[in-house]
Amino acid sequence: MIIDEATDADIDAVVALWLACGLTRPWNDPRTDIDFARKGPNSAILVGRNDGKVVASVMVGHDGHRGWFYYLSVAPEMQKHGYGRNIVEAAERWLVERGIVKAMLMVRRDNTGVQKFYETLGYFDQPRTVMARWLDGREPTP
Repeated sequence: MIIDEATDADIDAVVALWLACGLTRPWNDPRTDIDFARKGPNSAILVGRNDGKVVASVMVGHDGHRGWFYYLSVAPEMQKHGYGRNIVEAAERWLVERGIVKAMLMVRRDNTGVQKFYETLGYFDQPRTVMARWLDGREPTP
């Protein structure tokens, strides 16, 4: 798998991958999230290609202190081949190259399989309460 930053030509494939992996929610338009991540120097969309086809991706970014991963995905038919580990390592390198030494991510409580995956990579649970507020007037969502 070859990993690099997403290009304009990758966007449809990335959105399709995120949909196939069940990562999108009605209140988060994936195209808007991709466009926003690709605009500035503090975030990027990384894609992994196998035979030219996008089979893995991650949105990676930082706030100047902590790095964050979102939308980490591997095509369902390509899972269990090490691509998830490879795309995580690429995101970690992206952060380290920018001087960020702590990576954070959020996993939905009921997604125990993904929690186990991250644990095999050395990630651990940090008990925290994550609070949120929509600033555009939307109603609260779970």
